[in-house]
Amino acid sequence: MTELNPNLASLADGLLSAGCIKFGEFTLKSGLKSPIYIDLRQIITYPKLLEQVGAAYLPLLKELKFDRLAGLPYAAIPIATAVSLQGNYPMIYPRKEVKAYGTKAEIEGEYHAGEIALVIDDLATTGGSKFEAIEKLTAVGLAVKDVVVLVDRQSGAKESLEQAGYSMHSVLTIKQMLDHWESTGKVEKDKIEATRRFLENNH
Repeated sequence: MTELNPNLASLADGLLSAGCIKFGEFTLKSGLKSPIYIDLRQIITYPKLLEQVGAAYLPLLKELKFDRLAGLPYAAIPIATAVSLQGNYPMIYPRKEVKAYGTKAEIEGEYHAGEIALVIDDLATTGGSKFEAIEKLTAVGLAVKDVVVLVDRQSGAKESLEQAGYSMHSVLTIKQMLDHWESTGKVEKDKIEATRRFLENNH
């Protein structure tokens, strides 16, 4: 069991206390009943936590080559903005729905064909939403090599992106956070074990 460094341990605890990660019984979009629920849209309510999240992406980004960030709507746009402010990286975002008036833009922000866009998202589950966004970015002539997420749910996204030729990097994985909360006693052992079983059975 690898221990989280103090910054990541404090970030994991911040996400827990802000209610971005909850334990109980939840019905997921897929209809599955899950003992854990992750909703990173809550982060915007906590400016200091959002700042901490933005800073946590920077060590990963320093290792990667790119021209601008592409934040995915909706939860990752404020996160990508926090990263952009702290790392001084220009940012764009692919719209969820094409604008029906004015410029009818699919991608908001300035970019130039041939540039490398680094995809920033909040959560990785299966990777479906990442592929949709990558398609929009590559359709306007941008290249995509890497996707960076805050939390990897470890449900296959990394593997499916890698098969398609993209690398996925995560600030935290579910497993790291469960190990951390178990060792610090922040979450009851039975909830942690139920979540581990659920993740193993639904990988």
